[in-house]
Amino acid sequence: MNKHHESTGRSEAQQITLRGPADLADALPYLMGFYPNDSVVMVALHGDRGRFGGRLRLGIPQAPGEWGPAADQLAECLVSESERREGKPDAIVLFLCQDSPDGSGGRSAMERLRPFAQRLRTACGALDVPVLEALCISDGRYWSYCCPDTRCCPDEGNPLTLPGTTVMAAAATYAGIHVRGTLRDMEDRLRPWQVPAAVAAQEQALDRAGPVLLPRLLDGQARRQVAAETLGLARTLMDRIGKARPAPPPLADAGDDQLIGSDEAAAVILGLQDRDTRDKAAVWMEGPEAQSALRLWRALARRCVGPYGEHAAAPLTLAGWVSWSTGDEPGARVALSLALRADPDYTFAQLLHRACNEGLDPEALRRCLREAAAEEPGSGAEAVEASVDSADRASCRAADRAEGRTGVPLHVRKVRSLPRKERREGRTPRHPAAERGKASRDPVRPRTAGPRRPGEARRYGSRADRTRR
Repeated sequence: MNKHHESTGRSEAQQITLRGPADLADALPYLMGFYPNDSVVMVALHGDRGRFGGRLRLGIPQAPGEWGPAADQLAECLVSESERREGKPDAIVLFLCQDSPDGSGGRSAMERLRPFAQRLRTACGALDVPVLEALCISDGRYWSYCCPDTRCCPDEGNPLTLPGTTVMAAAATYAGIHVRGTLRDMEDRLRPWQVPAAVAAQEQALDRAGPVLLPRLLDGQARRQVAAETLGLARTLMDRIGKARPAPPPLADAGDDQLIGSDEAAAVILGLQDRDTRDKAAVWMEGPEAQSALRLWRALARRCVGPYGEHAAAPLTLAGWVSWSTGDEPGARVALSLALRADPDYTFAQLLHRACNEGLDPEALRRCLREAAAEEPGSGAEAVEASVDSADRASCRAADRAEGRTGVPLHVRKVRSLPRKERREGRTPRHPAAERGKASRDPVRPRTAGPRRPGEARRYGSRADRTRR
């Protein structure tokens, strides 16, 4: 689930009143920061005037049989998280956004999703929170599932207003809120290449680099050298990207792809599978170098092709971190969601995704990374986890203050590594047939780049306390 808990506090300087389904449909992309196609969005309302609170977004399940459990989970999650942060919602507004797959018109999509809308309304009602409005947005039109009056909600739906022509659009522009296109557009900038020739060339480069880097990652002294080489090459690529002329996103992405060689990309991708190396790269999070780093992480994510798709978790997480650090929360959520889709157990992505969705301030993590950069190698990963853990405690203290209890000042602490038996265990690797008889007795062994079954993903790492978290 991709949770978007974006609190919108009271603003005495400027308040926008939304008067009905048309205004709600127009406001949705400004609430989310993008057009959430193929999504269900739920927004909590607080107070007599319906102040916007927490919000959730989830891709619409394809199988109707999944709609019931998804509705129950969404309703429970939104209400419980709202209670923890702002109090129980007084009402909920929900949106179902999906275009017709065959271009037959939005009405068919609306009717298909009607049972899902009804199930969501029932799930919210079971928690004593009414659904004030339920809208379907499809093919440039919207329908209300709550209004039976055909005079205002005709069977053919109502057309959406032109982008940028409403009071909400003007207020959002004044406030510096930008809509970044559709969710699909944002995800496409991070997805692996699909052109067969380019995919084959990059996969071959990764195949070549794996057997060379893997033994070095398992050796303590050589591992530090690999880290230095990876970071040095990444810095070179960032400088190269930073000198390119500014261009619109699609052209800029294509230009960045041309500036990076297949072997260069393979070396950095595999080097970032080491946790400490990745955390040192996370220091490029602010100032002029942040945008160059973000473009590099996006380009590397697009290079994680074929069986190397799981390796995209590292560059995607770094892209999400830089986006969050520079104030682009919608872009951060998209990148972190894709990172968890590539590797659901990737700890750094889990921590950042949770912290971003809970509206925490990234400055605590930025400060921690700055301090860790001057410390001994290996301290960065522990500091990252400690910082997010401290931020979580700060969120809990905010809830305590809402109930009248006194909190403890926020501090960032370093934690020691857990005992080996309590660490997340690595997965047993698959060795080439010729080497299985000579495999080490160590319970956590590295992945290899040798023969594999069709479709089997490759993973490079060292020990469980160092890599792939």
